[in-house]
Amino acid sequence: MQIGEFQQLMETLYGQQDRERGMPSTVAWLAEEVGELAQAVRKGTREQQLHELGDVLAWLSSLANQLDLSLTEAASRYVTDPP
Repeated sequence: MQIGEFQQLMETLYGQQDRERGMPSTVAWLAEEVGELAQAVRKGTREQQLHELGDVLAWLSSLANQLDLSLTEAASRYVTDPP
């Protein structure tokens, strides 16, 4: 699955619900999931790490959708002008 396809899937599955929740709550959920990922990296199993990576990606996609931004476009700078 391409990142843009995943972003569209998150829009289809959760877009309306996420917009009703709002961006401040979405950012809070994203931050919480990043914390859970950090813990899984330190002490978790491979399965837990994959689970948390997926959660972070899902919340990041939700935020991008609410901002009307493309994760594909955001990632493309690493192809053309890496930091």
